[in-house]
Amino acid sequence: MVTLQKTVGQVVKEQAALNPKTEAYVYPEHGIRKTYKEFDEETDRLAKAFIGIGIEKGEHVAIWSDNKREWLLSQFATGKMGGILVTVNTSYQSSELEYLLEQSDATTLILGEEFKGTSYIEIVNTVCPELATAEKGKIVSKKLPHFKRVIVMSNSSYPGIYTWNEFEAFAEKVSDADYQERFHSMDPDDVINIQYTSGTTGFPKGVMLTHLNVVNNGKLIGDTMNLTETDRLCIPVPFFHCFGCVLGTMAAVTHSTTMVIAEQFEPKRVLQMVQDEKCTGLHGVPTMFIAELNHPDFASFDTSTLRTGIMAGSPCPIEVMKKVIHDMGASEITIAYGQTESSPVITQTRADDDIEKRVSTVGKPHTGVEVKIIDPLTGEQVATGVPGELCTRGYHVMKGYYKNVEATKAAIDPEGWLHTGDIAVEDEDGYIAITGRIKDMVIRGGENIYPREIEEFLYQHPSVQDVQVVGVPDPKYGEELMAWVILKEGEKLDAEELKAYCTGKISRHKIPRYIEFTKEYPMTASGKIQKFKLRELSVEQSRKAEV
Repeated sequence: MVTLQKTVGQVVKEQAALNPKTEAYVYPEHGIRKTYKEFDEETDRLAKAFIGIGIEKGEHVAIWSDNKREWLLSQFATGKMGGILVTVNTSYQSSELEYLLEQSDATTLILGEEFKGTSYIEIVNTVCPELATAEKGKIVSKKLPHFKRVIVMSNSSYPGIYTWNEFEAFAEKVSDADYQERFHSMDPDDVINIQYTSGTTGFPKGVMLTHLNVVNNGKLIGDTMNLTETDRLCIPVPFFHCFGCVLGTMAAVTHSTTMVIAEQFEPKRVLQMVQDEKCTGLHGVPTMFIAELNHPDFASFDTSTLRTGIMAGSPCPIEVMKKVIHDMGASEITIAYGQTESSPVITQTRADDDIEKRVSTVGKPHTGVEVKIIDPLTGEQVATGVPGELCTRGYHVMKGYYKNVEATKAAIDPEGWLHTGDIAVEDEDGYIAITGRIKDMVIRGGENIYPREIEEFLYQHPSVQDVQVVGVPDPKYGEELMAWVILKEGEKLDAEELKAYCTGKISRHKIPRYIEFTKEYPMTASGKIQKFKLRELSVEQSRKAEV
């Protein structure tokens, strides 16, 4: 069952007609405020500019920056004129950008000038040296045969690159009639977005998502949060990730909710925005909420307007969830679970779920979403309460990976089930708990151990701010556990004290053999902890410990 047979453009026009004077978006850092009527007009003009500059329906437009206004407008403008937006990870360097531009067949790159001290202008010139002498819009690259044009999100002048004003001026070349023809030529089943998986293993794959995928997922996410035109949602998560551009912008726009946008995450700035803009919703990965709650000035900010929001992206520690509800005041905060390949949300807790369901599960499947849990070895469905691989089927499953038939076949079986690679357990009420990735499961002496369970237990220690558990090879047991612990500021704790804390409370085989203390974890730009890097470090550390 799909609720909306609509394109992104149709949704924007519908919301602008329903709530023309409601603020669509606010950039507090820049003093920018626009209503839904203005947002519709801005994205119409930009859609014309995309047509005017020569972008055909189905052409790939890569976008590379933090959460700038130009990114937001480009997302909805390409949705109105049929361009396919290819989202680029903000932390990419030259070889990663080259891979993405080449693999995606992007003709166009829209970019910010820099990000956290990295010059994007320098990187694009490294990837495409022909840019320095190229006529704007007529790039001929040996490495990138499809690549034609670069647009910068500023009015600074660079060789071969259109300024933002020059780009916007192309709107004048397109008549209203020509624009309307393009606007109405789109089908909800058309691909609108290619999002590259974060590449925590192997080369990133381009996930093809349609209007139908993201519009309906955004609508159902917002419905589950009870979003309306009176809500104000703070979005500090990156737009290039599904969290930002589906759980954030698409969930907001499908409900005429105001988007309060942070260009980059900084805990104090986010708390200030929530207070000043009277936000009713706040999104974040657990590490963001931890940073906000542990900020020394946290208590000085008024977050009492908060009601809802989403914590997602990685497993949410129970204690953090409790503090978000009680200390921040987000009494209806929800947990969402999914992956880019499923648009992304598969399950979500409900606003009226009791705290136990909200802290111990990732909720129930959305309307129109099928879920089954199978034995990863036999493929047979398991009984309630038995762990297995979560598979899902429905409107939300991607079209496939761009130019990667084999990977698509490996992910989606002939019956249309997307195999997530996540280990899940379903309870009697249909609520699902994610206990880890199949590849994260540790088998110690024949016992299956799920790192998530150990993390949740260790997190209860009053000195522990965050903890991650991984498996390391062991000649006797096959694998042993290693815990990487971040302590709260000013706290002291050693490995033996933490092991003593575990003794008698959890099974002996679940007590980590190795415990390391650290200040930070290796992270992706979207805030996901890279467990594969932790595993590499763990193998080195466990070897040292044995010497």
